[in-house]
Amino acid sequence: MNTVVRIRRAVVTVLAMALMGGAAVPALAAERDPMTPRVPTDQLAAARQLENPIPYTSESVGKGQKIYRGRGSCNVCHGETGQGDGIGGPGLDPSPRNLTNTRWQSARTDGELMWVLKNGSPGTPMITVVPGLISEQDGWHLINFLRSLVGK
Repeated sequence: MNTVVRIRRAVVTVLAMALMGGAAVPALAAERDPMTPRVPTDQLAAARQLENPIPYTSESVGKGQKIYRGRGSCNVCHGETGQGDGIGGPGLDPSPRNLTNTRWQSARTDGELMWVLKNGSPGTPMITVVPGLISEQDGWHLINFLRSLVGK
């Protein structure tokens, strides 16, 4: 079994355990302040300078959407429309990011989003997805899709 399959199975297992482990599904915890960067201070300037090498096109957005709902499994926690209301979200503290938040979208650069895809989000349940679940190139397509959620 390859690494990607093992990681996906582990994620699904953990989410299923969280959802079915108690008598009731816990409510969503509050979303952590979206205006606070997730990138450590000493890496923030470099992350902010990193530019998306994939042009924002409908083709790229479409690829990103397939990744979001497929190999990336983003929809499990962030929901089908990116509002942080996926089936894996209840019980996570803080709750998954609402990716449709226009304030958050305008405050975060593509480089910061890639940093989170590569490193996870410190202090949250957000896991590393690049390169474990998706490639870096797929991550850039995914970021283009995330930008489409607020009509880039």
